[in-house]
Amino acid sequence: MSEQGTQITAALIKELRDRTGVGMTKCKDALEEAKGNLDLAIDILRKAGMASAVKKQGRETKEGMIVFKETNNAVAICEINAETDFVVKNEKFQEFCKNVANEIATTKPASVEAFLAQHSSTDKAHTMEELRALLVQLIGENIQIRRLQVFEKKPNHSYGIYSHMGGKILTCIELSGEGEDLLAKDIAMHLAAGVPVVAEYISPESVPQELIAKEREIAESQLQGKPANIMGKILDGKVNAFFDQICLIRQKFIKDDSMTIDALLKKRAQDSGKKLEIVRFLRWVVGQ
Repeated sequence: MSEQGTQITAALIKELRDRTGVGMTKCKDALEEAKGNLDLAIDILRKAGMASAVKKQGRETKEGMIVFKETNNAVAICEINAETDFVVKNEKFQEFCKNVANEIATTKPASVEAFLAQHSSTDKAHTMEELRALLVQLIGENIQIRRLQVFEKKPNHSYGIYSHMGGKILTCIELSGEGEDLLAKDIAMHLAAGVPVVAEYISPESVPQELIAKEREIAESQLQGKPANIMGKILDGKVNAFFDQICLIRQKFIKDDSMTIDALLKKRAQDSGKKLEIVRFLRWVVGQ
């Protein structure tokens, strides 16, 4: 309870956050200092130098960059958004993106929220959220850290990262089998191109059964009137064609369309004597 009898509830903190765009912890501190008075808490936040950042929090961020940092034990990937491409090309914005990727690779946070709450290793007086807000004030546009992911490296695995269109698209591939980073990067490049369509699954075995059932249902509706004795084969053919599109290992390799990604892996495995499989992949596009 505040001295005036206004309880500082989670709902009140959320309301202040919604009205200002400032983080929950700062909102709670301001409300405690204001003894539960919402308007006074807003003034406190403004006087603390967050006014320009507060005013811009509601503006939509459609542009941005997907950045990464690779270390000996991790690959850190993060999407950072701004309002205009002009700001994305700004030196201060790009420096901030680089610092964010470095911090994520070092600390391996579980979420964006956890990352924003932690203190910077290069500026221990500020949290990452405070540094973000300071950059908003400096540049004059809303800037948001939208998402992050960390691939913790495993022994005897290979990793390939490919940044496309100046950071608008970023892909990452993890392969079982060591010493195959160049191969992994080739597959990451293929994934970035998304030709003829973007792969959504590694293999047919990883496609959800309900999606396969839906595809068969659609195919059946297109085959009304076909003889029953050939219906099954035609349906199987259509489902296989579906797998050729959405499954990464079934796609034609962009650098050599005479072979699939699966054939590429098998050929390299035969040549090297290693067992090579795609363990997981990531494909991010700014704003998606």
